[in-house]
Amino acid sequence: MYIEKISLTNFRNYKEQNIELNNNINMFYGNNAQGKTNILEAIYLCAIGKSYRAKKDKELVNTEEQYSKAQVNYVKKDRQGKIEVDISDKKIISMNGIKLKKMSEVLGNVNVVLFSPDDINLFREGPSKRRKMLDVMISQLRPKYVYNLNMYQKTLEQRNNYLKQIKYENKDQSILEIWEQKLAEYAEVINRYRIEFIEKIMKEIVSIHGKITKDKEIIKIDYISDFTNREEFLEKLKRNRKVDIIKGFSGIGIHRDDFKTYINNKELGIYGSQGQNRSAVLSIKLSELEIVKEEVEENPILLLDDFMSELDKERRKNFLEDVKDTQVIITCTDKLELKNENKKTFFVENGNVKEQI
Repeated sequence: MYIEKISLTNFRNYKEQNIELNNNINMFYGNNAQGKTNILEAIYLCAIGKSYRAKKDKELVNTEEQYSKAQVNYVKKDRQGKIEVDISDKKIISMNGIKLKKMSEVLGNVNVVLFSPDDINLFREGPSKRRKMLDVMISQLRPKYVYNLNMYQKTLEQRNNYLKQIKYENKDQSILEIWEQKLAEYAEVINRYRIEFIEKIMKEIVSIHGKITKDKEIIKIDYISDFTNREEFLEKLKRNRKVDIIKGFSGIGIHRDDFKTYINNKELGIYGSQGQNRSAVLSIKLSELEIVKEEVEENPILLLDDFMSELDKERRKNFLEDVKDTQVIITCTDKLELKNENKKTFFVENGNVKEQI
């Protein structure tokens, strides 16, 4: 699969921009704060339904305007399509001109794997970042996962609200069982999917990381969860009620899950060097690439936000050889010398993109 064209209207610092892409390598270069990352953000928005940077959709609207639009035209082995995201007072996503009833319906039409500068700290920061990475990967491939994840979050919010009512209004504690039963139901499905995909990552990552580190490092991932089975999970929630009532939120649940990564049996987030963290992130993202490829029988689109500059020339060369049949969209500050005939190069300055021939 690949993106044929990107169209932006009042998106971030772009007023009106149309970009026709190459089906392999596309490099956008220029100084910082010129709009390079905004292009990747627009693609991600159309693929996933939300930004990977903005907390609110309004942030995507040009400051001088009231609405914005991002559109991608894509090509897959069996069809072509168009995804359009309009943002004004609310967000509307359309597929081939038809408005989607649910935002989640956009998932899986265009599969993307994103490297961003924040990913360098994937193993050093808190578990929420690692959960998000896992959730985005699974969501693109398993529509039922999105439903269960959303329902879990809504049920969790309801339980948390009722915990506060017990604390401040002395409500009946036994009512908590209603939400706990639903939490266990959704948690069971989410846990099953997460374990499945951690196993898929492990299947790919060992050989990928061995190649990157020339077999000097052995990588291992352990998934950590409060959930083992439904009965034990319900018992944990029940035992923790008193503490939850005092705190006013649920301290037990799959919303606190994590996975830890080890290099040569040492926890990466604690003992790993900057270079080891960088290599591990590269390995996990390449594993994601392989998993998506295996699942959908097409290469996903690779978005590299200022990541190639983190690699030396040799690793850059090896990396591009590994993804030679994949559409790659790169942002960087300096023009990279890439020995690849099938590529397009764009210069970005102040919200304007110019192809360089």
